Amino acid sequence: MSSLTMSARFTVLHVLGILSLTCSSSGSELSVPVPISCGTRAADLPDSTQRVLCPANCTLWKMSVFGSGVYASVSSVCGAGVHSGIIGVSGGPLQIQRRQGRTNYLSSYAHGIQSQTLSRWSASFTVARATSSPMEVSSQTSSSSIPASGPVKKTVKKNLKKPPAAENRDCQVDIALLLDGSYHIGQRRFNLQKNFIGRLAAMLKVGPDGPRVGVVQASESPRTEFYLGNYSMPKDVSFALKEVTYIGGNTNTGKAILYTVRNFFNPEYGVRRGHPRIIVAFVDGWPSDNLEDAAVMARESGINVFIVSVAKPIPEEMGLVRDQDYMKKAVCKDNGFFTMSMPSWFSTNKFVKPLAQKLCSVDQLLCSKTCYNSVNLGFLIDGSSSVGDANFRLVLSLLSSIARNFDISDIGSRVGAIQFTYDQRLEFGFNEHTRKDDALRAIQNIPYMSGGTATGDAITYAVENLFQPRTMGMGKKYLVIVTDGQSYDDVRGPAIAAQRAGITVFAVGVAWAPMEDLRAMASEPKDTHTFFTREFTGLEQFEQPIVRGICRDFTESN
Repeated sequence: MSSLTMSARFTVLHVLGILSLTCSSSGSELSVPVPISCGTRAADLPDSTQRVLCPANCTLWKMSVFGSGVYASVSSVCGAGVHSGIIGVSGGPLQIQRRQGRTNYLSSYAHGIQSQTLSRWSASFTVARATSSPMEVSSQTSSSSIPASGPVKKTVKKNLKKPPAAENRDCQVDIALLLDGSYHIGQRRFNLQKNFIGRLAAMLKVGPDGPRVGVVQASESPRTEFYLGNYSMPKDVSFALKEVTYIGGNTNTGKAILYTVRNFFNPEYGVRRGHPRIIVAFVDGWPSDNLEDAAVMARESGINVFIVSVAKPIPEEMGLVRDQDYMKKAVCKDNGFFTMSMPSWFSTNKFVKPLAQKLCSVDQLLCSKTCYNSVNLGFLIDGSSSVGDANFRLVLSLLSSIARNFDISDIGSRVGAIQFTYDQRLEFGFNEHTRKDDALRAIQNIPYMSGGTATGDAITYAVENLFQPRTMGMGKKYLVIVTDGQSYDDVRGPAIAAQRAGITVFAVGVAWAPMEDLRAMASEPKDTHTFFTREFTGLEQFEQPIVRGICRDFTESN
């Protein structure tokens, strides 16, 4: 058959396919596959199309395919089917599933097809084996496909599938999974490792608005397999993992962590602002290089490092291990939360759920503690007569509980306090109490002043006398204002000046404090930086919202 004749044949198939779509009923699940040509793109097909029939010998044609596992809609559908290994030279039916557009379609070579990279496209699709349906069209015409005459009716039994598990929106974390691709693990255990990660993605319930995962392979030199924004469903992740090829080489886990910190967590690659960032490094045996420096950089970048050790070295091998305490040094806190040990890759099912639960423990994922050990936290305390001594102690209790969440030290977070009435008094500066116990004791021992209320002047005083570069640490600046009434002076101007000086303001009001003044003092967005309660006994409820707000602002600003 000449190439011209073949081309004409494929063109006719494509036209017939489109025509059959326009005449089909809405019950597309039970429709026969629509014949298409080798070059038909997903973008050429109506959205209702779910099943298509690819002709034979598509590999003889140059088909444009963009992506791996998930393909841009400008890709040839049949080309994607061949690339994914679902159909071969003889063609056959395919099931199409539409996906949202994404960034960074990755190239790969598979089954005789070289797919191409594409930085961004508005729509995507995946392909799967077509499920059986009544009167399925084959590539051969047969008289047996003509229904027999008579009243006989064929009962059609639908294949009822369970709907896919919804994404876990309570676990909005961005995770880089570092596969061990060293010579030590070998091909067989490498495949078991990929299976484990596939099950982990399913347990996490990854999704666009849930946890996102990407994969970096650690070996002699690290290699990004796919980014956070490439695959948004567990089955897509599993499919992509099947295409990951084993590299081999030394177990340079430290080098892979550094590479991931510097190259992986980029907004262009699907990283979300304000979401916890995690590196999970799988180590078969022991690493060949040093992890400590890499882990420090990860923590300083706000990334939580988990180490999963598999098949720990036996006593006879310990002499070969470069650093026997590498797990303790790689994670930010040696408390067992950020480490996990599995005896081998052959008995891992029971470890999938515990690891997924750790990765979704969002309140504990700030163990990188950049927000906890790198802030200058100032308290501006209303000591006016309307507060009273007993209520003043409740205010100090709130501030003490907030400060207790932070790692206060001479190289960590610092705390300072000012009390105000008409006058202002610097209770202690940022460099006076650089041990947590001392700082907490200093807060609790602040004596009550009593007097009027000039909050605006107090804010100006804090900017000029508390937030001084010579007394602060290197971290960001936060001011928590607690007041119970109307200020006798303007608060808006001083608050704006404080925010222009780089100070994030949280405003806490009690009793008669006007909401208008509180919102005028608070940083944007106002709703997350403004708090109010009628009673002083209600102040304790604001501890964790304020701490989480500080950490959220810190992460977003980074």
